[in-house]
Amino acid sequence: MATRGDDGGSPLWRSMRHLIFGEDSEPTLREEIEDAIDEAEESEGSHPIAGDLSAAERQMLRNLLHFGEQTAGAMCVTRGDIIAVPRGISFEELVGTFAEAGHSRLPVYKSSLDEVVGMVHIKDVFVASVDPSRDRSIDALMREPLFVPESMGAIELLARMRTERVHLAIVVDEFGGTEGLLTIEDVVEEIVGDIEDEHDDAEAAMLTLLDDGVWEADARIELEELAAAVDRRLSSKDDEVDTLGGLIFLLAGHIPACGEFVTHPSGWRLEAVDCDPRRIIRVRLHSPPSETQPD
Repeated sequence: MATRGDDGGSPLWRSMRHLIFGEDSEPTLREEIEDAIDEAEESEGSHPIAGDLSAAERQMLRNLLHFGEQTAGAMCVTRGDIIAVPRGISFEELVGTFAEAGHSRLPVYKSSLDEVVGMVHIKDVFVASVDPSRDRSIDALMREPLFVPESMGAIELLARMRTERVHLAIVVDEFGGTEGLLTIEDVVEEIVGDIEDEHDDAEAAMLTLLDDGVWEADARIELEELAAAVDRRLSSKDDEVDTLGGLIFLLAGHIPACGEFVTHPSGWRLEAVDCDPRRIIRVRLHSPPSETQPD
């Protein structure tokens, strides 16, 4: 790896630091490491060094440098994507939910998702399914998850998961409601990137052109990205809405059923092609009839 000299980094960075912090300011160790990575990437290809860090290793190192800045609220699976089971579920229904969800742990709630009372691990369900003497009630199978505030830092969260040997955390908001869910895998992925196993389905593209004037998109796509790629008019006057799914919900006033259309003020017809009772998953966009798309 190219190393950082004693001159304090690149001339541009030195000038900026002196301008902002004064002549006597010293770069932090974090800044020195990041600058060294930048220099290595700039010189890559001209004179590569045997045994140097690979591109993947450098990216993980970058992620690690900023890992401590992450919070539970920023990393968690959002409330709308949580798959949970009610406390009154039967054992057979529980087995079916695990099979359909493909997860190893499921939260258990009392009357709503804001009242999470525990979690169930698939290993305990499997043992109970092959041992008739085991108590198969949900109360007997439940374990205690972690409950953490959305402001908790990633390093503290990871330390608690390790010391308490609990791999699932419920992220709660300032009012005690459920904000989201985190597994230890989600936390580790902030460093190493997405971890997929043999049971993960290939993720569909965020945006695909199907035919002339017809697009299909993930409901999570940002409106800014959609407007840049498809039509700049595909936006919302509501500043709180920044995704395609949020736009459709705003226009329809509810989560549309599969096959339901809503019309955008621009004339684009938005069709919900994949959804469930809690969220919109994929959307097909049909351009306004007899209209040439704007540049």
